[in-house]
Amino acid sequence: MGTDDHTFERLTPDEALDQGRWVKLICGASNQDLPAIADLTAVFAAVGVHCIDVAADPAVALAARRGLDWAEAHTGHRPWLMVSLSDGMDAHFRKAWFDADRCPADCPRPCERICPAAAIPPGAGIDQQRCYGCGRCLPACPHGLIEERDHRLAPEQVITLLKSIQPDAVEIHTGSGHEEGSTMLIQSLQQHNVPLQRLAVSCGLEGHGVNADQLARLLWHRHSCLRQAGYRPLWQLDGRPMSGDVGAGTARAAVQLWRAMRLLAPPGPLQLAGGTNAATVDLLHSRERPAGIAFGGVARRLLMPVLNEAQTRGSALWQWPEGWELALSLARPLVTPWLRRSC
Repeated sequence: MGTDDHTFERLTPDEALDQGRWVKLICGASNQDLPAIADLTAVFAAVGVHCIDVAADPAVALAARRGLDWAEAHTGHRPWLMVSLSDGMDAHFRKAWFDADRCPADCPRPCERICPAAAIPPGAGIDQQRCYGCGRCLPACPHGLIEERDHRLAPEQVITLLKSIQPDAVEIHTGSGHEEGSTMLIQSLQQHNVPLQRLAVSCGLEGHGVNADQLARLLWHRHSCLRQAGYRPLWQLDGRPMSGDVGAGTARAAVQLWRAMRLLAPPGPLQLAGGTNAATVDLLHSRERPAGIAFGGVARRLLMPVLNEAQTRGSALWQWPEGWELALSLARPLVTPWLRRSC
């Protein structure tokens, strides 16, 4: 079975950031199931991305590692594993919840059967330790009793989580007014000697109530914290919400935000994200060099039909040769133009 037979220079993640060829896959904070995450990770690792960004959940990270292990064994290429965290004040992660006492006695509880994480024990509510927010149970409930709730981690839980996952990098999703939360989180990482290749900070304009100058001040505050803690930064600029990456309009918003911030932002790689898609690279002038790009919803939607078919077949995508080759052919046009950008 083939892997990625398209030849290009294999760069380390740091080299890719320096040369403006960095590509990151965002697996999503919710509405993904574990087999899909393993398959998605394997495909995009095989076509050359430099980082896989996953939600702060051990089960999700383990699924991503399965994909990374397979890709490394078959291509020799292993991207960084990045874990996304909230700075403790924004609702970045959600899990399912319901009150089991409200369930009718005669309910067949289809939620139990559909949960891929076995997070809904018979007769009980949702086990929050097992739930990773895939969302499958929400429409399955015939009574509409299941809802999403914000899931935040206390600082001590964050450290325990990261020690169990051992990621290569961490990304902090932050916003205006989050100075105390971000400072405490960065200091906690330093105090517990959490080793990281990069500590990324993600923020944008939309939904944060800031303009470009205010965003720059926010990033400079985080830069001061990172410098004191001894971590190397990576700045992710969210041009649009991750769910809005359709069409040239959202791609243009991401590029325009980068143009507005490139002279205002603190030192460190400045990466496009939020609304990015296949149109983004063509909107950049030949001399414009963002550090790279992150693809989220567009990458997941692109592969979802073939991922779903693999799960219907009951096998990993890489065990289905035709599906694997199809997935590679879908992923390459999104990733390869960035890998081949001239210096």
